[in-house]
Amino acid sequence: MSKLRQAMTDAMLVRGFAVRTHRSYLGAVEGLTKYYDNRSPVRLSTEEIQAYFLYMVKDRHLSPATCRLSLNGIRFLYQEVLHREFEAKIQVPKRPQKIPELLTRKEVAAILEACHNRKHRMLLTLCYGCGLRVGELCHLKVKDIDGERLLLRIGQGKGAKDRMVEIPKTLLLQLRRYWQLFRPHDWFFPGREPDTALGVCSAQKCFKASKCKARVNKLGGIHGLRHAYATHQLAAGMPITKLQHQMGHKDIHTTLRYVHWIPNYQGGDDGTDLIADLEADHEKKK
Repeated sequence: MSKLRQAMTDAMLVRGFAVRTHRSYLGAVEGLTKYYDNRSPVRLSTEEIQAYFLYMVKDRHLSPATCRLSLNGIRFLYQEVLHREFEAKIQVPKRPQKIPELLTRKEVAAILEACHNRKHRMLLTLCYGCGLRVGELCHLKVKDIDGERLLLRIGQGKGAKDRMVEIPKTLLLQLRRYWQLFRPHDWFFPGREPDTALGVCSAQKCFKASKCKARVNKLGGIHGLRHAYATHQLAAGMPITKLQHQMGHKDIHTTLRYVHWIPNYQGGDDGTDLIADLEADHEKKK
């Protein structure tokens, strides 16, 4: 199994799969081999693989998402590593199509104001201001900020892709003030040790704490700021293709899901500076 595991790992490395995908796919194959008392997948028949999927659904009652992930990992092994036809199928209930609870601009402003830690507030502000994934946010480096061109370089985002994201001018000013105050050297948001990046769990915790202080009771973690960014930009008239690039979506259909929140979406020429609007609202309250 060790040689097969290495061959599968190499095949995923060549294709640029994320570390998380490596773990998931290898775990799926390990689950299959353990079910058959550590027999090599090479010696398993299509019927035996099919029986394993039935066991996952019928006996273990695993979620549709978990079953599909396992299917993808095992299919990858047989098709891309062993170069065998893969005929096994899995029938699971369709994934429920639920629309997450969207944060309004007022609620976003309340969450940011409730965060008194300047480092954490900058973290949440950047997450909303550029619509970043939490992993992209935590692994941002000082050198990734191009102030002259108002661009933010996202290195090896989801799907192992680099992209450039536009930064609103007002957000860039906040980023500069933050740098002048904390002087981060490598990681823009360092962890407890200066040479380590802030952990994803820490970012989630600071969002949860701020949301609780702001008395915003909607479900969802820090990813809700990314959803809010996308929806608010569309509402302000940002073209769907530009939003697709900003969000780092490979498929335009992923971006189009946000249109459901905006029934009268027309698609204008420019997005708006959301951070500037929030600051203006904050000044009015004063």
